[in-house]
Amino acid sequence: MWNCVKALVIVTLSFLFCVEPGFSARQNPPPIGGGASMPTFAVDPPISTGVTQLTAKQYAEKLITLPQAAELRRWHDVLTQEPHVAGTPGDLRQIERLKQSFQSLGLETRVETFRALLAKPIGATLEIIDAGEVNQSKNTNTSSARKGILSLAVGEKNLLEDPATAHPDLSYGWNAYSGNGDITADVVYANYATQEDFATLQSLGIDVTGKIVLARYGKNFRGYKARFAQEAGAAGLIIFTDPADSGFTKGATWPSGGGWANDGCIQRGTLNTLPYPGDPGTPGVYASDNVLREDPNQLDLPRIPVQPVGYAAAGAILARMKGPSVPDPSWQGGLNLTYRLTGASDFKVHLAVEQQRFIGASANVLGMVKGWRRPEEVIIVGCHHDAWGYGAADPCAGTICLLEAARCVTELTKQGIWPERSILFAAWGAEEFGIIGSTEWVEAHDGEMAGRIVAYVNLDMAAMGPNLSMSLTPELTAVATNAAALVPAAGNSAATALDVMKKNKNSDSLFGILGGGSDHVGFVCRMVVPSIAISAGGSQGTSYHSNYDTTAWYRATVGEDYEPAIMVTRATLSFAALMSNQSMLPYQFEEFGRIGLQSLDELTQRAQTDQDKLEIETLRPLLMLLRSRAHLIDAEILKNSFIEPRSQQRVYLGMKKFIKAFHDPVGLPDRPWYRNLWVATDPSDSYSPSLFPMIRDALQGSNHALANAVSRTGAAIQRALSALELMQTGLQPTDASTWQEIHRELPRVP
Repeated sequence: MWNCVKALVIVTLSFLFCVEPGFSARQNPPPIGGGASMPTFAVDPPISTGVTQLTAKQYAEKLITLPQAAELRRWHDVLTQEPHVAGTPGDLRQIERLKQSFQSLGLETRVETFRALLAKPIGATLEIIDAGEVNQSKNTNTSSARKGILSLAVGEKNLLEDPATAHPDLSYGWNAYSGNGDITADVVYANYATQEDFATLQSLGIDVTGKIVLARYGKNFRGYKARFAQEAGAAGLIIFTDPADSGFTKGATWPSGGGWANDGCIQRGTLNTLPYPGDPGTPGVYASDNVLREDPNQLDLPRIPVQPVGYAAAGAILARMKGPSVPDPSWQGGLNLTYRLTGASDFKVHLAVEQQRFIGASANVLGMVKGWRRPEEVIIVGCHHDAWGYGAADPCAGTICLLEAARCVTELTKQGIWPERSILFAAWGAEEFGIIGSTEWVEAHDGEMAGRIVAYVNLDMAAMGPNLSMSLTPELTAVATNAAALVPAAGNSAATALDVMKKNKNSDSLFGILGGGSDHVGFVCRMVVPSIAISAGGSQGTSYHSNYDTTAWYRATVGEDYEPAIMVTRATLSFAALMSNQSMLPYQFEEFGRIGLQSLDELTQRAQTDQDKLEIETLRPLLMLLRSRAHLIDAEILKNSFIEPRSQQRVYLGMKKFIKAFHDPVGLPDRPWYRNLWVATDPSDSYSPSLFPMIRDALQGSNHALANAVSRTGAAIQRALSALELMQTGLQPTDASTWQEIHRELPRVP
């Protein structure tokens, strides 16, 4: 009888989650090197006979005993053999290494290629031209034609302490998608080059038109530094790593006894600020070989030349500037000199940048472990594989956890212990150029997979210190808490990772809100999939996006023991197990109401007029009702260890409808790629989250009306409330009077 019930539930869930046969894209991409497309992943579960059936906690407890430091170190050695920038031969070899690693574990493996608009450096020059020294040279008949011209370093030094830094494939520092140009101009220091910083310069009467802006990394995404400088009329931009942010003021530098950025360390990175992630030329469409692409010359990518440097080069410029000192102490960096806003009449900077934009190939590498009871529901664990150099920290401190988690899951399958839901391990390509690989996968598989993915886990640059942290979408709050409670803290088996998280928390919430900047964006902001980013920080140093991001730096700075990586792998396995082996998905929904009301308070404060405030406040009773209903439903789900199959169907359908309640296929008015009315990336930052993004965009001067934004957001909240009502009919709480009380005190929503 029980087997019949199980079969009925599986069939019913397959229908509810719109399962389609196979696991294929709308356009199946060929594997690297061409040829026929790879066979699709099967979704048939292994035969249940002989499968060891475990509770979610039992499965988690078994998994977290398996990660090993030696294995993580081995994965690290495999993945950091050479630089592997997206679109290069090293990238293609990295893809092959990942494919072989997945296959060696017994995973069903496929490689999905894509072709995207990438960039590569051709040449760069940065010089100081001091006219006074040039004139002095002429007066004294000095024979040197270079007198008065000082060449500044645009690349890092090779280190005797780390022979890997001499690899011939390592280039000088560069920012992908920089404009090409050769200019000589005055220089203006613009602090972090935020919109507020440029407004401050304007208020001081300092015009950057036709000048080279010098700005430090931090506060906002580097691409917006370029965009804001260009919009202000600048002819070029130099971005430097300041010691106050990540250099000697933080501690000893690399390799002189510490891990912080030395004076030549250069942060690379993309400048792409298009209103969508992924391949710049194929928004919303899978980037296959024969897809119709946007004209590259018409894309809104930077037109001015942009060059990153270390703080030695920046200091040489700042030391020669003679203009007014900075207007505020927050503009003063960590160099031992007075930061000034402008140069002098006889002081100029020569900046030349040449890059080539091209259509390059990369790929996503995928490995599947099929669930034995609910194979049609999928948990995805992902991390990108491309880097700006060796990538020992970014991304490989996460990629090694991905591979080790896959090894642990497959190790248990050899003992007959399988996950109940399928787990897909994904190594994404070309993330560093603008979250390209995962976005293309989402665009290709949205139709068949959006309703089947029950959670996405992101591990980008994940194991960087002893302090575990998680950012997530609200429905995963409870399961993430429970997962962290099962994991020992790094290097301290007497405490749990959750204990450390509680000790280190610096806000009213234990968890962060997912914003932008990594591969979760497509899943959260377009597919509207419950997602979590798991990471650990706290090590004393940074080699971010530099040529010094090697295993030598990592092992000296983060540690030889790989304790942070063990902890992150355990947290990943614990979360995946709790998501996999519970018959009822462990979502909880009250946090949507709590966070939504907090966000509403902030939006009301941002409103410029009383009418706008009143418009926004119409959402408050809906969110109060959402919070109250969700609180009771969450409690009922926790209280009911077993829900009979017919009721379970209604609860499942209600959960599915709630998860997709904020999905809007029309998308945000000015950013239609983004389809989540709950959260999107901040349009002026790219890293930060924007809650109720359509309303926030309207308040920030978007072209669409606030009333329309409130109306569509309100409709999404009403859909969520309807989903809660559907769950209520399945749970049938014993205290029906409590529901009636809520309905009496708060507005009824149709």
